[in-house]
Amino acid sequence: MLQTPSGGAGHGIAAADNGLMSIGAVLTALRDEFPEVTISKIRFLESEGLIEPQRTPSGYRKFSPEDVERLSQVLRMQRDHYLPLKVIREYLDAMERGEAVPLPTVGRQRDGEPVLEAEGPTAVRIGRSELLAAAEIGDEELEEWQSYGLVVPLPDGAYDAETVTVATLVAELGRFGIEPRHLRVMKAAAEREAGLVDQVVAPLKRHRNPQTRALAEARSKELAGLTVKLHAALVRIALGVRQP
Repeated sequence: MLQTPSGGAGHGIAAADNGLMSIGAVLTALRDEFPEVTISKIRFLESEGLIEPQRTPSGYRKFSPEDVERLSQVLRMQRDHYLPLKVIREYLDAMERGEAVPLPTVGRQRDGEPVLEAEGPTAVRIGRSELLAAAEIGDEELEEWQSYGLVVPLPDGAYDAETVTVATLVAELGRFGIEPRHLRVMKAAAEREAGLVDQVVAPLKRHRNPQTRALAEARSKELAGLTVKLHAALVRIALGVRQP
Protein backbone atom coordinates (compact mmCIF):
# COMPACT_ATOMS: atom_id res chain seq x y z
CA MET A 1 0.00 0.00 0.00
CA LEU A 2 1.09 3.51 -0.70
CA GLN A 3 2.89 4.99 2.28
CA THR A 4 2.62 8.69 3.07
CA PRO A 5 5.29 10.34 5.19
CA SER A 6 4.18 12.14 8.28
CA GLY A 7 3.89 15.91 8.20
CA GLY A 8 2.60 16.19 4.58
CA ALA A 9 2.27 19.26 2.41
CA GLY A 10 1.73 22.46 4.26
CA HIS A 11 0.86 20.80 7.57
CA GLY A 12 3.07 22.35 10.25
CA ILE A 13 6.27 22.46 8.19
CA ALA A 14 8.90 24.70 9.74
CA ALA A 15 9.65 27.91 7.91
CA ALA A 16 13.38 27.30 7.69
CA ASP A 17 15.02 27.75 4.30
CA ASN A 18 17.05 24.53 4.56
CA GLY A 19 15.66 21.84 2.28
CA LEU A 20 13.07 24.06 0.61
CA MET A 21 12.87 24.01 -3.19
CA SER A 22 11.59 26.40 -5.82
CA ILE A 23 8.86 25.23 -8.22
CA GLY A 24 11.50 24.96 -10.97
CA ALA A 25 13.65 22.70 -8.82
CA VAL A 26 10.62 20.55 -8.01
CA LEU A 27 9.85 20.24 -11.72
CA THR A 28 13.40 19.05 -12.39
CA ALA A 29 13.20 16.53 -9.53
CA LEU A 30 9.94 15.06 -10.85
CA ARG A 31 10.82 14.92 -14.54
CA ASP A 32 12.63 11.57 -14.39
CA GLU A 33 9.51 9.71 -13.27
CA PHE A 34 6.92 12.11 -14.69
CA PRO A 35 8.31 13.55 -17.95
CA GLU A 36 4.95 15.15 -18.86
CA VAL A 37 4.64 17.18 -15.67
CA THR A 38 4.65 20.97 -16.08
CA ILE A 39 4.71 23.99 -13.80
CA SER A 40 1.08 24.67 -14.72
CA LYS A 41 0.22 21.13 -13.63
CA ILE A 42 1.88 21.69 -10.23
CA ARG A 43 0.02 24.98 -9.81
CA PHE A 44 -3.25 23.29 -10.76
CA LEU A 45 -2.76 20.57 -8.14
CA GLU A 46 -2.06 23.28 -5.57
CA SER A 47 -5.28 25.08 -6.53
CA GLU A 48 -7.16 21.81 -6.00
CA GLY A 49 -5.77 21.49 -2.47
CA LEU A 50 -3.53 18.51 -3.17
CA ILE A 51 -0.39 20.32 -2.01
CA GLU A 52 0.17 23.43 0.10
CA PRO A 53 3.68 24.81 -0.41
CA GLN A 54 4.96 27.66 1.71
CA ARG A 55 5.18 31.19 0.32
CA THR A 56 8.00 33.66 0.70
CA PRO A 57 7.17 37.30 1.57
CA SER A 58 7.48 38.00 -2.16
CA GLY A 59 4.92 35.30 -2.94
CA TYR A 60 7.24 32.65 -4.37
CA ARG A 61 6.38 29.01 -3.70
CA LYS A 62 8.78 26.98 -1.56
CA PHE A 63 8.38 23.21 -1.41
CA SER A 64 9.59 20.99 1.41
CA PRO A 65 10.73 17.37 0.79
CA GLU A 66 7.34 16.28 2.18
CA ASP A 67 5.58 18.47 -0.38
CA VAL A 68 7.57 16.89 -3.19
CA GLU A 69 6.86 13.38 -1.92
CA ARG A 70 3.14 14.09 -1.67
CA LEU A 71 3.16 15.61 -5.15
CA SER A 72 4.87 12.47 -6.46
CA GLN A 73 2.18 10.34 -4.87
CA VAL A 74 -0.59 12.44 -6.41
CA LEU A 75 0.95 12.18 -9.88
CA ARG A 76 1.54 8.46 -9.44
CA MET A 77 -2.07 7.83 -8.41
CA GLN A 78 -3.32 9.86 -11.35
CA ARG A 79 -1.06 8.02 -13.78
CA ASP A 80 -1.56 4.50 -12.46
CA HIS A 81 -5.14 4.60 -11.19
CA TYR A 82 -6.81 7.63 -12.85
CA LEU A 83 -8.55 8.53 -9.63
CA PRO A 84 -10.47 11.81 -9.28
CA LEU A 85 -8.43 14.46 -7.49
CA LYS A 86 -10.98 14.68 -4.68
CA VAL A 87 -10.54 10.97 -3.96
CA ILE A 88 -6.75 11.27 -4.04
CA ARG A 89 -6.84 14.19 -1.61
CA GLU A 90 -9.16 12.37 0.80
CA TYR A 91 -7.03 9.22 0.64
CA LEU A 92 -3.74 11.00 1.29
CA ASP A 93 -5.25 13.09 4.08
CA ALA A 94 -6.54 9.92 5.73
CA MET A 95 -3.11 8.32 5.43
CA GLU A 96 -1.52 11.36 7.08
CA ARG A 97 -3.97 11.01 9.96
CA GLY A 98 -2.70 7.46 10.44
CA GLU A 99 -5.86 5.78 9.15
CA ALA A 100 -5.43 2.44 7.40
CA VAL A 101 -7.57 2.93 4.31
CA PRO A 102 -7.51 0.80 1.13
CA LEU A 103 -6.55 2.51 -2.10
CA PRO A 104 -9.74 2.95 -4.17
CA THR A 105 -9.88 2.37 -7.90
CA VAL A 106 -12.27 3.56 -10.55
CA GLY A 107 -14.54 0.73 -11.60
CA ARG A 108 -17.72 0.47 -13.63
CA GLN A 109 -20.00 3.39 -14.34
CA ARG A 110 -23.30 3.82 -12.53
CA ASP A 111 -25.72 6.44 -13.81
CA GLY A 112 -22.90 8.11 -15.72
CA GLU A 113 -20.66 8.46 -12.65
CA PRO A 114 -17.56 6.42 -11.78
CA VAL A 115 -17.93 3.85 -9.02
CA LEU A 116 -15.01 3.77 -6.59
CA GLU A 117 -14.06 0.30 -5.47
CA ALA A 118 -11.38 -1.30 -3.31
CA GLU A 119 -8.12 -1.90 -5.12
CA GLY A 120 -8.28 -4.89 -7.40
CA PRO A 121 -8.21 -6.11 -11.04
CA THR A 122 -10.78 -3.82 -12.63
CA ALA A 123 -10.89 -1.91 -15.92
CA VAL A 124 -10.28 1.79 -15.47
CA ARG A 125 -13.24 3.89 -16.61
CA ILE A 126 -13.87 7.49 -15.68
CA GLY A 127 -16.59 10.02 -16.31
CA ARG A 128 -16.53 13.24 -18.29
CA SER A 129 -15.81 15.51 -15.33
CA GLU A 130 -12.83 13.38 -14.26
CA LEU A 131 -11.45 13.47 -17.82
CA LEU A 132 -11.77 17.26 -17.90
CA ALA A 133 -9.91 17.50 -14.59
CA ALA A 134 -7.17 15.05 -15.63
CA ALA A 135 -6.46 16.93 -18.87
CA GLU A 136 -7.10 20.35 -17.29
CA ILE A 137 -9.45 21.40 -20.09
CA GLY A 138 -12.99 22.70 -20.49
CA ASP A 139 -16.07 21.31 -22.22
CA GLU A 140 -15.48 23.26 -25.44
CA GLU A 141 -11.99 21.85 -25.85
CA LEU A 142 -13.22 18.31 -25.24
CA GLU A 143 -16.01 18.76 -27.79
CA GLU A 144 -13.46 19.96 -30.36
CA TRP A 145 -11.18 16.99 -29.71
CA GLN A 146 -14.10 14.61 -30.08
CA SER A 147 -15.13 16.26 -33.36
CA TYR A 148 -11.68 15.40 -34.74
CA GLY A 149 -11.91 11.86 -33.41
CA LEU A 150 -8.93 12.32 -31.11
CA VAL A 151 -10.98 11.52 -28.01
CA VAL A 152 -13.77 8.97 -28.35
CA PRO A 153 -16.07 8.07 -25.43
CA LEU A 154 -17.33 4.57 -24.84
CA PRO A 155 -20.96 3.78 -25.77
CA ASP A 156 -22.15 4.64 -22.24
CA GLY A 157 -20.32 7.99 -22.25
CA ALA A 158 -17.42 6.89 -20.04
CA TYR A 159 -13.74 7.05 -21.02
CA ASP A 160 -11.10 4.35 -20.71
CA ALA A 161 -7.51 4.68 -19.53
CA GLU A 162 -5.97 5.03 -22.99
CA THR A 163 -8.38 7.84 -23.82
CA VAL A 164 -7.31 9.68 -20.67
CA THR A 165 -3.70 9.32 -21.80
CA VAL A 166 -4.57 10.70 -25.25
CA ALA A 167 -6.43 13.66 -23.73
CA THR A 168 -3.52 14.49 -21.43
CA LEU A 169 -1.04 14.39 -24.32
CA VAL A 170 -3.26 16.47 -26.62
CA ALA A 171 -3.51 19.08 -23.85
CA GLU A 172 0.26 19.05 -23.36
CA LEU A 173 0.90 19.48 -27.09
CA GLY A 174 -1.58 22.35 -27.10
CA ARG A 175 0.66 24.25 -24.70
CA PHE A 176 3.26 24.28 -27.49
CA GLY A 177 0.77 25.69 -30.00
CA ILE A 178 -0.07 22.36 -31.66
CA GLU A 179 -3.82 22.42 -32.31
CA PRO A 180 -6.16 19.40 -32.56
CA ARG A 181 -6.53 19.89 -36.32
CA HIS A 182 -2.78 19.42 -36.64
CA LEU A 183 -3.06 16.03 -34.95
CA ARG A 184 -5.37 14.47 -37.52
CA VAL A 185 -2.37 13.27 -39.51
CA MET A 186 -1.06 11.48 -36.40
CA LYS A 187 -4.44 9.84 -35.85
CA ALA A 188 -4.53 8.70 -39.49
CA ALA A 189 -1.02 7.24 -39.16
CA ALA A 190 -2.02 5.41 -35.98
CA GLU A 191 -5.06 3.92 -37.72
CA ARG A 192 -2.88 2.70 -40.60
CA GLU A 193 -0.47 1.11 -38.14
CA ALA A 194 -3.38 -0.53 -36.32
CA GLY A 195 -4.66 -1.87 -39.63
CA LEU A 196 -1.29 -3.46 -40.31
CA VAL A 197 -1.28 -5.15 -36.91
CA ASP A 198 -4.84 -6.37 -37.48
CA GLN A 199 -3.79 -8.00 -40.74
CA VAL A 200 -1.06 -9.93 -38.93
CA VAL A 201 -3.26 -11.22 -36.08
CA ALA A 202 -6.54 -11.61 -37.99
CA PRO A 203 -6.09 -15.38 -38.59
CA LEU A 204 -5.56 -15.91 -34.87
CA LYS A 205 -8.58 -13.79 -33.93
CA ARG A 206 -10.86 -15.89 -36.13
CA HIS A 207 -9.75 -19.11 -34.50
CA ARG A 208 -12.30 -21.00 -32.38
CA ASN A 209 -9.78 -21.99 -29.74
CA PRO A 210 -9.98 -19.49 -26.80
CA GLN A 211 -6.25 -19.91 -26.14
CA THR A 212 -5.47 -18.96 -29.73
CA ARG A 213 -7.67 -15.87 -29.48
CA ALA A 214 -5.90 -14.97 -26.25
CA LEU A 215 -2.61 -15.34 -28.13
CA ALA A 216 -3.96 -12.93 -30.74
CA GLU A 217 -4.61 -10.31 -28.05
CA ALA A 218 -1.16 -10.76 -26.55
CA ARG A 219 0.46 -10.52 -29.96
CA SER A 220 -1.54 -7.38 -30.75
CA LYS A 221 -0.21 -5.73 -27.59
CA GLU A 222 3.36 -6.76 -28.42
CA LEU A 223 3.10 -5.47 -31.98
CA ALA A 224 1.50 -2.24 -30.76
CA GLY A 225 4.44 -1.64 -28.47
CA LEU A 226 6.92 -2.28 -31.27
CA THR A 227 5.13 0.04 -33.70
CA VAL A 228 5.04 2.81 -31.08
CA LYS A 229 8.80 2.46 -30.48
CA LEU A 230 9.49 2.47 -34.23
CA HIS A 231 7.28 5.52 -34.75
CA ALA A 232 9.01 7.41 -31.96
CA ALA A 233 12.46 6.51 -33.32
CA LEU A 234 11.54 7.61 -36.84
CA VAL A 235 10.20 10.94 -35.56
CA ARG A 236 13.42 11.55 -33.60
CA ILE A 237 15.51 10.74 -36.68
CA ALA A 238 13.40 13.04 -38.86
CA LEU A 239 13.89 15.86 -36.35
CA GLY A 240 17.58 15.17 -35.94
CA VAL A 241 17.11 14.41 -32.27
CA ARG A 242 19.24 11.62 -30.86
CA GLN A 243 18.76 9.98 -27.50
CA PRO A 244 21.83 10.16 -25.21
